[in-house]
Amino acid sequence: MAERVKVLLVDDREENLIALEAILSSLDVVPVRARSGEEALKALLSSDFALILLDVRMPGMDGFETAAHIKRRERTRNIPIIFLTVVDSAPDYAFRGYAAGAVDYLTKPFDPWVLRAKVAVFVQLYTMNQRLAEQSALLRERLAGEVSDGVPSAGGVGQVSLLAELSNRIVAIEDELKRVRELADKSGDSMLTGAINELSERVSHLRAGFDALQ
Repeated sequence: MAERVKVLLVDDREENLIALEAILSSLDVVPVRARSGEEALKALLSSDFALILLDVRMPGMDGFETAAHIKRRERTRNIPIIFLTVVDSAPDYAFRGYAAGAVDYLTKPFDPWVLRAKVAVFVQLYTMNQRLAEQSALLRERLAGEVSDGVPSAGGVGQVSLLAELSNRIVAIEDELKRVRELADKSGDSMLTGAINELSERVSHLRAGFDALQ
């Protein structure tokens, strides 16, 4: 059974963490709490996360400083960050958030449905990226195995079976990508669209590599 995807919730206020967990309760994710920037950085050392929901205003290390540390680390720099802050924040907060590497910036009180929808899409993108990496590794491993076993050509029974299996898996990824793109198009979120376009390129490269084997 595949491990459930984790989402990191970073906020110094208990009531905000409870509210975020309630919003995400209908999604198949594991919310992980962090009450400070320091706690968030520790959590990121031991677990992989699909997304980080990061409060801007925190005592000590604030959201911007926390994001800067996250983006400097090789292991965590590509994790999407959505900044959360109150309506009366300084007017330059949104700019600073995007400059710090955030993929989105929401002000409180935000629409729970909007946040849940955004999280759902990023979780799907993360899952698809994981599956794509697994299929690419499988493709390399299986083909290397077939070559070492002395299969002379793509016409061999073992390799025909292998190609059929990989074809089915790639088709499944392509179909799921279409569904995620439809969700992003409905939301009108350019950040999500950009992430999906990047993933689409990777899927296209995998498809091209696969087609070249046939």
